[in-house]
Amino acid sequence: MKQKIPNQLTMARIFLIPIFLIVLYLPRGEKIGQTSVSWIVAAIIFAVASFTDWLDGYLARKWHVVSNFGKFADPLADKMLTMVAFIMLVTLNLAPAWVVAIIVCRELAVTGLRLLLVEQGGTVLAAAMPGKIKTFTQMLSIIFLLIGDPIHIGTILLYICLIFTIYSGYDYFKNAKVKWEF
Repeated sequence: MKQKIPNQLTMARIFLIPIFLIVLYLPRGEKIGQTSVSWIVAAIIFAVASFTDWLDGYLARKWHVVSNFGKFADPLADKMLTMVAFIMLVTLNLAPAWVVAIIVCRELAVTGLRLLLVEQGGTVLAAAMPGKIKTFTQMLSIIFLLIGDPIHIGTILLYICLIFTIYSGYDYFKNAKVKWEF
């Protein structure tokens, strides 16, 4: 039943989102350095969920079990996970709201573009390297911001992520063959 494993990993990522949220909202209690234990545990849960993103794609390609469900659910799960985390980072004063707003708007715009392309009979645009870098820096910045790194690696990664968010969004729209109707 290895054909189902990539999609099961995608679903696991979705099911980890409420667990991540609950742990993030636990009383701050004990601290390790500047960060509460609950935030560190939330960062670990987020890291495990993020790893499933890489693993499900790797296994699907390796085993040649790419499915329509996976094509739909995998990017949706990624966006759900990262957007929830970014919104929580704003509420915890760990990320500027304007940066997160740009990231969320880009994600919604690209998702809408992908749906429009499918509706117009086109193919779904695969993630290009700038988009992959964007996703990688998003996930790493969230982890580092949650663990409270004293040398601000998370903040630096967040701004690198912002640059790749804008560039990869531009790249998607530039390369899309869309019939725009106004």
